[in-house]
Amino acid sequence: MSSPHERLAVGQLGALLLDAGVSVTDTRTMLVDSIPPALRNEISIAVLPANVFIGETATANASIVESPREELSLLQAARTHRLLQRLAAGTHTVQEAAAQIASIRSDRPRHPDFRWILGNALISVGLATLFRCPWWAIVLALVVGVLVGGVMTWVRRLPGSVAILPFLAAFVSTLLVGGAAQALTLGEVPLFAICAPVALLVPGALITNSLLELTSVDTVTGTSRLIYGTIMLGFMAAGIAAGVALTGVDINAASASRIGETIALSTHATGWQGFPPNWFAWLGVVVLAIGVGIAFGADHTLIAVTIVMMTITYGMLIGFGVLVGDVAAAGVTACILFIAARLLERTTRIAPAVAFFQPAFLLLVPGTVGLVALTSLEGDALFAALGTFVSLCIGTKMGAIVFDISRDRRRRDTLSPTAT
Repeated sequence: MSSPHERLAVGQLGALLLDAGVSVTDTRTMLVDSIPPALRNEISIAVLPANVFIGETATANASIVESPREELSLLQAARTHRLLQRLAAGTHTVQEAAAQIASIRSDRPRHPDFRWILGNALISVGLATLFRCPWWAIVLALVVGVLVGGVMTWVRRLPGSVAILPFLAAFVSTLLVGGAAQALTLGEVPLFAICAPVALLVPGALITNSLLELTSVDTVTGTSRLIYGTIMLGFMAAGIAAGVALTGVDINAASASRIGETIALSTHATGWQGFPPNWFAWLGVVVLAIGVGIAFGADHTLIAVTIVMMTITYGMLIGFGVLVGDVAAAGVTACILFIAARLLERTTRIAPAVAFFQPAFLLLVPGTVGLVALTSLEGDALFAALGTFVSLCIGTKMGAIVFDISRDRRRRDTLSPTAT
C-alpha cells in the first residue's frame, strides 16, 4: 500500500510541473508515466490548475497538494524534466524525489529584476525588428522596453498587481511611444512599436495550455484559462486605447500585424524612416529568443535551444505562409513543433517540451499578434486572428494524435514477446 510520504511526493511533483507551465493534461500524464507501476496501481491522480489530488485506491483517502503558484524559470523546468526521467528510469525513488523537489524550488535565478528588464528590452527590440518597424521605432522600442520593464518590475511587488499590471504596462508603453512620436514629429506609429514593449506580459503560456487542454479532455480548465487569457489581452488593449486617446498618436494601419505580411512591406522613405531589409528579421528572431531566455531564467544551453526553436518557427511560418497562407501556416507549424518538442523531451535531457514549444508561440496568434489584432479592431485582422486560433487548435491536436500513436506503437513493440 502506498505511504503518505509517497503520495505527498507525487503531489509535490505535480505542483512543480504546474508551476513550470505544464498543462493539467500533460501534468497528469507525466506523473502517471514517471511513477513505478506498483504505485501507479495503488493511487489515482487528478489535476487542476492550482491543485493536485492524490487518492488511495484501496481506502478512498485523498491528499491535496496546492501549488504555491511560483512561476519556475526555464532552468528549473529543465531540472524538473530530468528528475522525471530519473524516476521513469528507476534510478530515483519517489521518496528521494522529495528532496530534489525542494532543491529545484530553491534554485531561483540570480538578479531576477535585472534579468526581467534586460529580457524585456531585448524582446521589445527583437519584435520591432522582426515585424520591420522603421529604424526610429526599433530604437524607440529598445528604450521603452527598458523603461516599461522597470515599471513592471516595480508594480509586480505590489499586492493585487496581477489585475492592473497588463493595463498599466500597456498604457505606459503607449504614452512613451506616442509621446515621443508626437514630440519628435515622427509621423504614424506602427502598432508593434507600442505592443512590443509589453509582449512579455502577453499570456502566451496560458493560452498555449488552454489550447492543449481544450483539445483534450480538460475542457473546463482549458475554457477557464482561455477566458482569463482573453481578459488579460483585453486589459492590455484597453491600456493601449487609453494611451492613444490621451496622446492623440496616429497608428499606421498598414503596418504588419502578422509575420507573413512583413515580406511585402515597402517604403520609399530613407534614413530613420526607412525599413530594415528583409534579412534583418532573422537577427530580430535571435535577439527575441535571447530576450526570452534571459527574462525566464534560462542558462546558455537553454538560450541556444530557444534560438534554434524560434528560428525554425520563423522559417516555417514564412515558408508555409507562401505555400498555404498565414492562417494554415500557423496550424502546420504548430503541429510540427508539437511533435518535435515531444520527441526532444523524450530523447534528450535538455528540457521539457514546454521549454521548446512555448517560446515559439510568441511568434503565433493568439500571442502578441493577437493583441495587435484586438487593439486594431479591424475586421480583417480580427477574422485572421480567430482563424489562426482555430488553425492552432487543429494543428496542436493533430500533433498530439500523431505523437500518441507513435508512442503507443513503440510501447507495444517493446512489450511484444517477438520484439528483438
